[in-house]
Formats: sequence, C-alpha cells, structure tokens
Amino acid sequence: MIKIYNTDLESNITSEIETFEKGSWINMINPTEQEIKRVCQELKIREEFIRCSLDLEEQARIDREDDDDTKLFIMDVPVLEKNENSNKEECTTMPIGIIFVRDDYIITVSIEKNHTISEIEENRLNNLITYKKSRMLLQIFYKNATLFLKYLKIINKETEIVEKSLKTSLRNKELLTMLSLEKSLVYFTTSLKSNEAVMERTLRGRIIQLYDEDEDILEDAITENRQAIEMSQIYSNILNGTMDTYASIISNNLNIVMKTLTSLTIIIAIPTLISGFWGMNVPVPFQNNPYGFAIVLALSLVIALVTTFWLRKKEMLN
Repeated sequence: MIKIYNTDLESNITSEIETFEKGSWINMINPTEQEIKRVCQELKIREEFIRCSLDLEEQARIDREDDDDTKLFIMDVPVLEKNENSNKEECTTMPIGIIFVRDDYIITVSIEKNHTISEIEENRLNNLITYKKSRMLLQIFYKNATLFLKYLKIINKETEIVEKSLKTSLRNKELLTMLSLEKSLVYFTTSLKSNEAVMERTLRGRIIQLYDEDEDILEDAITENRQAIEMSQIYSNILNGTMDTYASIISNNLNIVMKTLTSLTIIIAIPTLISGFWGMNVPVPFQNNPYGFAIVLALSLVIALVTTFWLRKKEMLN
C-alpha cells in the first residue's frame, strides 16, 4: 500500500495526493513488487533501500548513496503481535525505513501498520510539513521514543497482574507469561540502544541539515529514548528477580502439598494396617469379645489421632 501526502506551500495544509510531487511524503506499508518498482523508477533510487526496510532482521543504522544525496535511516519501532501459542498479544519490535531522496522526497517503509507512523499520519493536519524532511524525521524519532515508554508501562502493568496470580498459584502458566514479558523487554532494550546510536550519529555526524529548533527536538528524542532504556533495564532486572523468587515459591508450595499428602497417607494407612492384622485367619485378641469390632475400631482411631498430633507437632501436617 502506498499513500502520498503533500503540504501546500502557501496554506501549510497537508493533504493526500495521487502523484509524486517534489516535497511529498510517500508512506509505504507492506508494498507489493509492482509498488516497489514503481517508486524506484519514478524517484530514481535503489530497490535495496526499500527491501532493507522490509527485512525483519535488519538492524537500526544509517546508510547513504556515495554518488547521490539519498540517505536511509533504519530504526526499530514497538508493535503488538499475537502469540500463536497463547493467542495473546505481546510486545515486540520491527524495523522501519526512512529514506531521504535528495532534497525532493521523504519515504517511510514498514512491513506492517504501526503506531509510530500511524500517529504521524493521523496528526498530519496539525504539525506535519512534508517538505521539511529533517523536522519530520525528528518527529518520528521523538514519537517513537514516547511510544516505547508507553509500551513499557503496559508491560509493567501486566507484570503486576501476573505477580498477584503467582502468590497463590502452583501452575507454570504465570511464569511462562512472565517469560514472554522478559523477552519483550530484551527486544526493547536492544532496539532502544540501536535507535540511540542512530540518533546520536544524526546529531553529531551532521547527516542531515539541522536548525537550532531541530536540534532541540532531537535532543528531546534522545532524552526520551535514554529514559526508555533505563526503564527497560530496571523492569527487566525486577522481572528476573521476581521470576526467580516465584519459581522458588511455586517449588516450595509444591513441596508443602506433597508433605501434606504424605502425612495424610500415613494417617489413612493406620486403620488399614490394623484391619489387615485382624483380618488374618489366625487367633487374634478380642476375637471372641462381642465388642471386638468396636475395640479394634477405637484402637485404630486413637493411634490415628496420636499420629496426627505427632505430625502436626513436627510441622509435617498443616
């Protein structure tokens, strides 16, 4: 899918158009082969720039043409994906590409729809000016950093919910959920550090022309990104400690259950043992007594009660 937006120079109103005009923003989401070839032929850029942006394994980086003023910025953005096993949504990351085509166009390329580009797209009437490509890139940087913070808060909230369930649980389900959250935090930390390198290089390396106000936006984006890195590392450390603690708690709870069941088995076995002795085809005490059955039953009950008392005293029975 391709959408083209252009800001009118006089009114500064951004609207969707059908043709490639200089100063336009071209947003490509999961483009087809025909769409890729069309854009590359019309704008005279390499297909590799677009295809790199569609590679899920691509790392955040900056690339540029040696003989042209075309630049490629790849950064990671947070997304929600459905887990096939649990059928629940989990946080992960994916790359998007931002291509500066000389001084004429800006292209964004993503594998699927994501909130970072969607929010820029939805707010285009307020603060988006397509011919200010540097400003738009920095807006994407800043919006992406704030979205990481938002997703981290969601992960933290889910962690608190799972912790409440773990306090009384003997199942592995909650630990598996926490493992999924830990995996999300690893993805986030790795992506945030890669994004920071891209933003730092943009700020220090003079990859694009930056004005004073642009530098302020970029520095704000870097600050937000660093805060997200710190939050991700803190949440990851807390989650690791929580998982280890509750794994021990679950193991301890299981030991308590097994200890209780073993004690109950011993208590129940006493009447069975005594009845087995008196059921033998040999002379036994009280066999001629008319109250023999009651005496044997009372004896079994007394021994069982004494055993119960002894097990409770040894804290073998709760």
